[in-house]
Amino acid sequence: MDRFDNSSSRRSYLKTAGAIGALGVSGLAGCTAFGGGGESDTITIAAAVPETGPLSSVGNEMLNGYQLGIDLLNQDGGVDGNEVELIVEDDESDPKTLREVLQQITSDNEVDMIWGSFSSPLVMAGSAFAENQGLPFLAVATCFEEPLTDGSKEWTYTPFPKTRDVTRATGEILGQLPEGNRPQRVGIWEENSGWGAEMAEAWESKLSDAGYDVAMRSTYNTGNGDFSTLISQAESANVEALLANPQPPDGITAMKQLRNSGYMPKFVEFVRAADPQAWWSALGEAGNSVIMSPGWAPGMTGNGNEELLNAYGEKFAESDDEIPRVMVGVGYNLAQTTLQALQAAESTEPDAVRSALDEEEFNTVIGDFSFDEYGMPQEGQLAAASAQWQDGEQRLVFPQTEQSSELTYPIEG
Repeated sequence: MDRFDNSSSRRSYLKTAGAIGALGVSGLAGCTAFGGGGESDTITIAAAVPETGPLSSVGNEMLNGYQLGIDLLNQDGGVDGNEVELIVEDDESDPKTLREVLQQITSDNEVDMIWGSFSSPLVMAGSAFAENQGLPFLAVATCFEEPLTDGSKEWTYTPFPKTRDVTRATGEILGQLPEGNRPQRVGIWEENSGWGAEMAEAWESKLSDAGYDVAMRSTYNTGNGDFSTLISQAESANVEALLANPQPPDGITAMKQLRNSGYMPKFVEFVRAADPQAWWSALGEAGNSVIMSPGWAPGMTGNGNEELLNAYGEKFAESDDEIPRVMVGVGYNLAQTTLQALQAAESTEPDAVRSALDEEEFNTVIGDFSFDEYGMPQEGQLAAASAQWQDGEQRLVFPQTEQSSELTYPIEG
């Protein structure tokens, strides 16, 4: 018998010919299927990703990582001879749409696992759906801890750094600077959201304990088009290091207005906002030297990073020196976690996969980790890899490796 038990009624999935490149178009309208061809038993994964809407730029980069990950899962004939199929719908950056498309996919297919979208609202909408279905749910691109620690999640696993990891990384990056040249006065722009409050509180606590002066902490609403008051407050407080976790459009707006204000902190970290290529496309040199903490960046080593870079070069790169954007590695990490869990489970039964996720240690491009009781990486295991925009490229500045870059500091005004 196969290592995977196919005795349950798993519907064979027939992929439609005529796909572009490695993509196959399923019989489900609007869906995209990745994998080989022909009719066979499959391990079916459902996903919703923001291919349109305000999060589309970063969503499509993450989807590239998912594609590379499915190629990895299907190397050598699949997982113990079982082909892995990823069926993806566009969630349009909207939680309601996400729930609807996941319902459509799971109604029309025998789904074994669900992969998450980008950002906490979309990820938690997917988690709620998967919990209701009793299916393993793996997601990246969410640092928000509070929704994961309420004790209600049985099937949700997030192989991705959390708020505690990101804020620790901020302190480590600042600590790389010579003590006499290190910024001392910190300003926090707090998004009026659950994760915004969680990040602001963690930054203030972490950096205050480390001896920094948190000179400003002010709140703004998502979709804010005018950051002039916050900029004026930061300048009046003599803020040298500015920290925030805005949505990408908000962060781009804020950075444009900072550049036009005549005031520029020496250090700017915009978690989430600076992740996508859209940051550089919108800002160009005005977006230079801003820090992000996406959990993976080119320059990470070991655990399949070289294989990821090679695979990206063969599948997506348009030039020999092109390197993947940060969310590509983040998505690939999720596929590596899935592969290792399936191999350890020796079954696609949900309980067996969940037990493997609970018990195994995982080795992926973002680091080595195991899951705690809440399905989060154990505290302190992940470094929360952070990158900096340097002349149009996202360069690893933490943790330091033989392939990382030196931190550019201070930001040029």
